[in-house]
Amino acid sequence: MNNPKNSFRKILWSIGVLLLGNACTSFFEDYNTNQHAATEEHMAQDNLKMGAFFSQMMRNVVLFDERSPGGNLSSTYQVAQGLTADIYAEYYAPTGTWHNGMHNGCYYFISDWIEQTFRSGFTKIMPAWLSITKIAEELGQPELAALATVLKVQGMHRVADSYGPIPYGTFGSSLQSEYNSLEEVYRQFHSELDEAIDVLTTFVTANPDVKLIEKYDIVYAGDITKWVKFANTLRLRLALRVVYADASLAQTQGEKSVANPIGFVDSPDNRAALQHSRINYYHPLYDIKDFNDGEARMSAAMDVFLRGYNDPRMSVYFRAPEAGGAYCGVRLGLIGSMANYVAPTVSKLNIDLNTEIVWMTAAESHFLRAEGALRGWAGFGSDQTHYNNGLTASFNENQVSIGSYASSTAAPAANYTPPAGGIGGVSRLTTITPQWSASAAMEVKLERIITQKWIALYPDGPEAWAEYRRTGYPMLFGPHQNNSNGTIPSGTPVRRIPFPPSEHDLNAAGYASGVAKLGGLDNGSTRLWWDKK
Repeated sequence: MNNPKNSFRKILWSIGVLLLGNACTSFFEDYNTNQHAATEEHMAQDNLKMGAFFSQMMRNVVLFDERSPGGNLSSTYQVAQGLTADIYAEYYAPTGTWHNGMHNGCYYFISDWIEQTFRSGFTKIMPAWLSITKIAEELGQPELAALATVLKVQGMHRVADSYGPIPYGTFGSSLQSEYNSLEEVYRQFHSELDEAIDVLTTFVTANPDVKLIEKYDIVYAGDITKWVKFANTLRLRLALRVVYADASLAQTQGEKSVANPIGFVDSPDNRAALQHSRINYYHPLYDIKDFNDGEARMSAAMDVFLRGYNDPRMSVYFRAPEAGGAYCGVRLGLIGSMANYVAPTVSKLNIDLNTEIVWMTAAESHFLRAEGALRGWAGFGSDQTHYNNGLTASFNENQVSIGSYASSTAAPAANYTPPAGGIGGVSRLTTITPQWSASAAMEVKLERIITQKWIALYPDGPEAWAEYRRTGYPMLFGPHQNNSNGTIPSGTPVRRIPFPPSEHDLNAAGYASGVAKLGGLDNGSTRLWWDKK
């Protein structure tokens, strides 16, 4: 595992102050919607001055390393996401015996493991965004600042959803920065997305064939139409995130997205993913799947849902059993010898050289719209249509036939049974089926949407964990053993990650403001602002 250095905050704030101070995107207001078409000179300028910063932002939304002769170094991803959000979403479970089995998997937080998500946001994403906005203002190219802002929100909402209050709006203003409440952060996210989407929509309407930062864009190769689709879908994602905290804000933002003429991510060819053709990398889970003979294994929750549904995505997500047995997962929070869980019948992750890091799928886009329709938001159409489109999109994206899955009345498997010598058997918590029922109660429909979204999001743990906390779905098992010393009540999920220890030491005043705005203790049981259900 990496051991983060506590000096990063000193470097961070120095960079912020030197770059820009407390700049935001106010210069978007000066954008002339009738400007002339973008020139070749503009394109050359943005490639020369800003390309590296854009690349830096894209590479740090999800942490990974490029291919090297010795393979990838994936421990950064592992502590930033793999041993936090991914396991709290119960996509897979750690079976290693590090720290004598006392670690994040059993709700006992390891201080070094809760630094990396915060670090990536505030040492990589935010400084690069400051640089881009400064240069874009100098060059008179607000469309590039708008694109950078979309990237910033994509990266930083994952940070905010992990910790809660963060020094977002105050970034770069001082060496000791006050935190913003999560409500303030989310309102700024939505304001920034509104402005950025308007700028990019106007730009692409006037310049439909112009590509921006094409050489450095490892997601869409400079295609601004696709970026607007992504930004609209991101706005809808974040609108629904706050629906139980501020229903009016959620509906207003959702309806803005559906009214945008360019639309949403709607097919596999415009999903947001890091393209292997544009950057030479492995998905970090490609390495992690074989660490210590596969210390990360399919979760018991994935086992019960996919097995019960006879879901063909099982073979896409996880490796076929080596001894010809049935697929089998393991419980989160297992304390003891890893040897009990490396039997040939326990399923490893199925990640290959071509697996992409995905930020937004077409399936998620449809499931988001299904929930918007379920809530009666204007312009969203039929919840059933979007739900079924979400199923179809997920199967298409995973290149398997959907068959009769959408009409299946199968329920999750009745029990999770551990492998021989294992522990953690448990009965299912729900009988929700894939088949849509128009007559079902709203809450049943919501469970159906979110359960299928959870399956389709795999392996995007941060988004799945956030949705689980927001809605309570799908019905997951939680850890077999809870070693939080009572800070996280038994039977409840981790609600957040504690603030990084480096904040206590290097930004004491800021840390204190963050705890005050959190509304509870700095531990894993305090609910975030949007976690109101």
